[in-house]
Amino acid sequence: MTVSLILAAAAASASSAPSESSEILVTAALEPIAARDAAVSATVFDQARIDALGTPLTVDLLRLAPGVAVSVSGGPGSLSEIRIRGAEARHSLLFIDGIDFNDVAASNTARFETMANDGLGRIEVVTGPQSALWGSEALGGVIALESPDPLINGVNARATTEYGSHDSRRGSAVAVVGSDKSGISASASWLKSDGIDVIGGGNGDKDGYENFTVGLKAVTRPGYDGELGIAARYINADTEFDGTDPNTFLRADTADTSKIKTGAVRVWGRLGLASDAPWSVEIGGQYLHSENRNRNGDTPLNNSKGDRLRVSGQLIRRFQVGGTEQTLIARVEREDEDYTTRDQKPAGSLFKTDKDVTRGRTAIVGQWRADWGKLFSTDFAVRHDAFNRFKDATTWRGNAVAHLTETLSVRGGYGEGISQPSFVDLFGFFPGSFIGNPNLKPERSKGYEAGVSWDSPTVSVGVTAFSNRLENEIVTVFDSSFNSTSANATGKSRRRGIEATAEVRPLDGLRVSANYTYLDAQERKLAGGAQLKEARRPKHTANLLLDYQTGPVMVGGSLAYVGKRRDTDFDLFPAPVLTLKDYVLAGARVAYAFTPNLEAFARIENAFDEKYQDVIGYATPGRTAYAGIRVRFGD
Repeated sequence: MTVSLILAAAAASASSAPSESSEILVTAALEPIAARDAAVSATVFDQARIDALGTPLTVDLLRLAPGVAVSVSGGPGSLSEIRIRGAEARHSLLFIDGIDFNDVAASNTARFETMANDGLGRIEVVTGPQSALWGSEALGGVIALESPDPLINGVNARATTEYGSHDSRRGSAVAVVGSDKSGISASASWLKSDGIDVIGGGNGDKDGYENFTVGLKAVTRPGYDGELGIAARYINADTEFDGTDPNTFLRADTADTSKIKTGAVRVWGRLGLASDAPWSVEIGGQYLHSENRNRNGDTPLNNSKGDRLRVSGQLIRRFQVGGTEQTLIARVEREDEDYTTRDQKPAGSLFKTDKDVTRGRTAIVGQWRADWGKLFSTDFAVRHDAFNRFKDATTWRGNAVAHLTETLSVRGGYGEGISQPSFVDLFGFFPGSFIGNPNLKPERSKGYEAGVSWDSPTVSVGVTAFSNRLENEIVTVFDSSFNSTSANATGKSRRRGIEATAEVRPLDGLRVSANYTYLDAQERKLAGGAQLKEARRPKHTANLLLDYQTGPVMVGGSLAYVGKRRDTDFDLFPAPVLTLKDYVLAGARVAYAFTPNLEAFARIENAFDEKYQDVIGYATPGRTAYAGIRVRFGD
């Protein structure tokens, strides 16, 4: 399928961006705001769309968002990289129920391959540099996963089971019990599949995966204006993959496995709940522990552990001046991280990777939001991060949105992003081979965007242009002895493009959405050097989505077009740059409710049986099919 065909569908369809004025964005500001008043670009997958599409892993939904490129190194559960508007894979910040879920034990990247959709009530993607609000790693954008809201009146529970291709099994249970004063949302999900042969061309062993996730969110409002809450999540994921031959260092059909465990908890207390309360104050804390253990068959290789403790306080002052609404927010954060690595090499070995290191930072954030009547809103923010291991960083953001009519709006803004050096960048990994660089500076991006949107009860369309520049990119450099270290690049990389979105709601229960992204991503590692196309960033991507429910029938479907993109084949020397072909992934799910409590469904992935690669040398699944049942209880 060609780009023009997808665009024709987009012109008649819609976007996955929220359009109704009642839609709330959680991470577009320090406090949730109405989507209509947000000057940043955002996409929301709500509960209805998550259920209708029915995909088990979050990366399959993120692939459908404008400005997002996904690279999976094999089948489901394999290493999955998210690049937002051409940024690096390490430049996305992930929140789950307000918990920073970037993995301390994996260079502070988000482990998207471990994220399951069962138990989620909402996914929000905010694109563009957001570090002035959220700090490090929010350089490309922010992704927020949310449990179902526990403050409901009644009981809502469901259990789901599914079986399909590659002996894939899936089960989940979700329960939400509460009132407008207190409630609890709890979920548990399990996925397991034999997978596919990623490198062996069908002649090697299959590389499967297994994922177990539990989540909890509880909120109580003991007084008329106070709230106490706790959120927790635990993920235990096992992935089999084909790594490299220990002698040749080339890709090979190996028996490598990786076990990833992540557990986190967040608590908070707040006074001042109303959106127009003159004062609001919130204090909170969160703790995350992560472990990554790697083996080759029965042989342990190495493991890493990380811990992050963060405490924060936030004060909000709301007041009126004339006919304007003013909001001032001050926030302070303290964060400390610990990182440990161990391997099985003998003591004294040149390549032994054992490390025990720490770092910390203190951040001060200020935000000023103003609604100048019903037609104009502004938003300014500044943040200063004081790091104890490298240079401090100050980031800024300024945005404005103008409502020219009830349906026509224009917006624009500027934002900055940073990404701190990882523990490996700072302290090395292979002593004597990869040497840490304690003099590194945070990577920094400066971005602009401007857009126009038209929203009515049945049709929404929008176009956004963006331009980002990355400086101080952390790259690997080699000396004459082939020892390596990290360094800040002297050149600046450029990422710019256009996103077009549309959505139609022609009748009750039906939404058809579409989006298209044009991206020009060029990197320049040396000042004055040549600009080269960035790897794994397609110039053209387009998506078409729908969800429809009428009576007992629910239908969901998607088309995802990924254009040609470049990648490097490191199995050859000198490593050539090759072009990966474009492809279209089609998926659909149909469900029928025999009774209000019992539903049967079937779904299909890669319906066109595309043979494609996201990463050179790594195969991906062909057409797969699944079927299951869902039992519902309560309201």
